[in-house]
Amino acid sequence: MKKAMLVSLVLLLSLSFSSAVLAEGKTEKPKMPNSVMDISKENTYPNPTQDLPFLQPSELTQQLIDTSNVTIENPDLIRILNESTISDAPLAFGYRATIYLGQWALNYESTETATNWEYQKINTNYQDNRGGKSQVQIHYKQEAQKAIKGGLTAKVPEADDVKKLMLLKAMKKTNLPLSFETIIGAGTKKDQVYNIPSKKLGYLYAYAPAVNEKGKVTYGEVYLVLKGNKKSIVVKNITSQGIGAWIPLQDHASFGFVTSDQPK
Repeated sequence: MKKAMLVSLVLLLSLSFSSAVLAEGKTEKPKMPNSVMDISKENTYPNPTQDLPFLQPSELTQQLIDTSNVTIENPDLIRILNESTISDAPLAFGYRATIYLGQWALNYESTETATNWEYQKINTNYQDNRGGKSQVQIHYKQEAQKAIKGGLTAKVPEADDVKKLMLLKAMKKTNLPLSFETIIGAGTKKDQVYNIPSKKLGYLYAYAPAVNEKGKVTYGEVYLVLKGNKKSIVVKNITSQGIGAWIPLQDHASFGFVTSDQPK
C-alpha cells in the first residue's frame, strides 16, 4: 500500500514539475489589437529595415564559448571570435598565453516584456460636424513628420551593445518589427474610415506603439587563455545590472476615435 502511494506521489510530482517547466518556458506573443495597423506601405518616410541577425558562431568560436564560465551572446564579440584563427602547433608543449579581449556586455536576461500600444501620440485629425444634417467621414492623415525614439531607461556601460542585446531578445520574444527609432512621414494616409454623426465633433488620434523591455545585463572582462594546444575563454570581474528600455514598433500606428459635443 505504501509502495503504491509512493509511486503515485512520485508520478504526481513528475507531472507537476513537467507542467511547471512547460509553463515557464512558454513565450506569450503579444496579440495586436484591431486598432493597431501596419502603415509600412503608406508611410511616406522609408524607414530602413531593422536587421540584427542572430550571428552564428563558427566551429572554433562555439568551442571557445562552451569553455566560458559566463554565457556569451554579444554579437560583436562573437564576430571578433569568428574572424580569429588559432592554429594548433605540434611543439606547443609548455606554451602559455593569456590575451585580454576587453570588458564586454556579455548577455542580457529578459524578465519582463510588455507592450504599450499608445506609447506616444503622433497625430490628431479633427472634423467639426455640429452643423451637419448627416454623418461625415474622417480618415487618418499624418499632418507633420514625426520621429519616435526609444532608448535605455538608465545610463549603463557599453550602452550600444546593451541595446543590441535587448533588441534581439525583445524581437525574439514578441515577433514584432522593433527599432529604437522609427519615423512617420508627413502625408502618410490610411484608408480606414471613421463616421462622425451629425451635431458632433470627431477626433481621430494616432499613437506610436512600443515595447517596454526589462531585465538584467551581465558584464565581464574577457580573456583568451592558451595552454599548449588547449584554448579557452575565462571571464573575470563579473557584474550584473538591472536595465529597462522602450523600443518602438516600426511602421505601425494605433488609432483611437472619439466623438464629442464640445471641443476637447
